[in-house]
Amino acid sequence: MENVKSLKTMIGRVVSDKPSKTVVVAVESRREHPIYKKSYKVVKKYQVHDENGAAHYGDMVEMIPTRPLSRTKNFRLLRVVTKGEVAESAELKEIT
Repeated sequence: MENVKSLKTMIGRVVSDKPSKTVVVAVESRREHPIYKKSYKVVKKYQVHDENGAAHYGDMVEMIPTRPLSRTKNFRLLRVVTKGEVAESAELKEIT
């Protein structure tokens, strides 16, 4: 594993875990309009490589940039920060 401290990590919420070994993570940031000085929310989605399938819908995850793994995947999953309540309720529905 390369030196994690030298790379910029991002934290976001998993919005899709349908593809195998891939999760779609939405990262939210705030920007300020250059003229009107009003701050607004910007949401950007990233394809993240999840080798072990650790992240599920609703989880907060930390991701790190890596070499291009496919046409759209340039990040890999570093860790799951918090488990989402949505993911736990979806698992309960599958069991019952």
